[in-house]
Amino acid sequence: MAILKIARMGHPVLLQQAEHIPDPTLPELRRLVRDMAETMLDAGGIGLAAPQVHLPLRLFIWRNGEQVAALFNPVLTPLGEELETAWEGCLSIPGLRGAVTRPRRITFTGLDAEGEPVEGEAEGIAARVMQHETDHLNGLLYPMRMTDFTRFGFVEELARTQEQKR
Repeated sequence: MAILKIARMGHPVLLQQAEHIPDPTLPELRRLVRDMAETMLDAGGIGLAAPQVHLPLRLFIWRNGEQVAALFNPVLTPLGEELETAWEGCLSIPGLRGAVTRPRRITFTGLDAEGEPVEGEAEGIAARVMQHETDHLNGLLYPMRMTDFTRFGFVEELARTQEQKR
């Protein structure tokens, strides 16, 4: 396994549409999933999309409890009207956080690492991570979703401000 280099904001791979993956069971894609998992865990992340490791492919991984799950060619659909605003960070935008509003609940479909169809529902942090990673597959970074830039800043400054409010 290998730690992969993470593309940072400004790299063009983060702004393009990722490509559909016809066969997730190819050995090089299995290796990619393992390398992405090692990279995400090493960086302290909870999700990672293939474009973030310089590969414009429709694949992301995320921490699903103690496990790391992969989803190829995901399709997400909001479930209900309820929105939720929460802080997000991104391994491609190190040191910054921003408040982003997203649907609280979603349905998802795609293929797992074995190439088998999967579908389900997610809410809360799982739904947020899946939406954040799917945005990467569509060439979007979380600041592009923000509407209130007074809630965007460096982690240290936001923590200092929060501490001063206590």
